[in-house]
Amino acid sequence: MEITKKLLITEKPSVAMEIAKVLKINATRKNGFIESEEWILTWCVGHLITMSYPEKYDENLKFWRLETLPFMPKEYKYEVISSVQSQYEVVKGLLTRDDVSRIYVCTDSGREGEYIYRLVDTMVGVKGKEKKRVWIDSQTEEEVRRGIENAKDLSEYDSLSDSAYLRAKEDYLIGINFSRLLSIIFGKRIAKDLNEEKISISVGRVMTCVLGMVVSREREIRNFTKTKYYKIARKISKQR
Repeated sequence: MEITKKLLITEKPSVAMEIAKVLKINATRKNGFIESEEWILTWCVGHLITMSYPEKYDENLKFWRLETLPFMPKEYKYEVISSVQSQYEVVKGLLTRDDVSRIYVCTDSGREGEYIYRLVDTMVGVKGKEKKRVWIDSQTEEEVRRGIENAKDLSEYDSLSDSAYLRAKEDYLIGINFSRLLSIIFGKRIAKDLNEEKISISVGRVMTCVLGMVVSREREIRNFTKTKYYKIARKISKQR
């Protein structure tokens, strides 16, 4: 009888270690995974896949010009992040092993965690295996066991995955297009003011808003003017 194994994939190595304790897996940690007779545990070390820059679509887009904006591809390209290429190969090898029959997705329970695994799944092209989603709120033994026992089919989280992909594309389009646009228009002027040869302006859906809040607060601090203020004080004496 052929022995099959269950693969559990987490977002971080530390989470995999905690789950290994819960499952009482005492196997030695190997290169990027842990394996016992029944289980294989591996991890993504955060994002393994990222969206490709415009020059991967067309080499001419490496040069920032107004006439090439806005950049809005019909189909998006993705690639393995070079700094984590080795771990991606480990995960890919495990996801496609013949003796792995079921995959438990245990990346962080949320939109970003879902996105991290789905990118890998799509890039690898995982076919013919049962996929389960483990949704837990903590790494306690009781919660982990409950999450694995009650794991639902990964397809039940397709809407969450769609939302994650949409958010990533939105961030990508805002960052790529507005960073290039503002750098082309204002880059030389700002570089001159800062005595730099050239400069690029980074724009992001979140980072720009946060920077605006920081600048606003800093202006309040610098423009603060001392004013007199008064307090009411009262003395109470105890009479006998």
